[in-house]
Amino acid sequence: MNLGTPEAPTPQAVKRYLKEFLSDNRVVDTAPLIWWPILNGIILPIRSPRVAKLYQSVWMDEGSPLLVYSRRQQRELAARMPNTPVELGMSYGSPSLAQAIDSLLAQGVTNLVVLPLYPQYSCSTSAAVWDGVARVLKGYRRLPSIGFIRDYASTQRISWPCSKALSGHLPNTVSPTAW
Repeated sequence: MNLGTPEAPTPQAVKRYLKEFLSDNRVVDTAPLIWWPILNGIILPIRSPRVAKLYQSVWMDEGSPLLVYSRRQQRELAARMPNTPVELGMSYGSPSLAQAIDSLLAQGVTNLVVLPLYPQYSCSTSAAVWDGVARVLKGYRRLPSIGFIRDYASTQRISWPCSKALSGHLPNTVSPTAW
């Protein structure tokens, strides 16, 4: 599970994405009556064109860098676990958490492991993923068993493989065991 990205580097797509993202009370903890006019009257009209230009400067031929690299991670993980379905879902935007979970359950998954791609816990990221998963599963009569990896920045059994994989991209003076 990842944060999300606009579908295109255009003001309209960025506006849709920002509206969904900034409407989440895990991200902006302000009373809706106060926040709604600020979001819709000030932030979205002003920030959407500016942020779209920033996205245009980093956009890749295949799409948003976040989505491109998240898809690559998904494929790599699926290749390493060929008997385990692996799906990518975004808290905001597409592919959505609902699309990912629906796909997994349609494949007969009965044990769902949710891994937010944020090593540290944060209310605005990890907790927002949990909320999204719970929202999706409300629509199901038969629930899977759920494992939720809340954070893993200090979990050695997960951090070690990550650090080992990254070590090939770091200077020789840095050792994964030093982390």
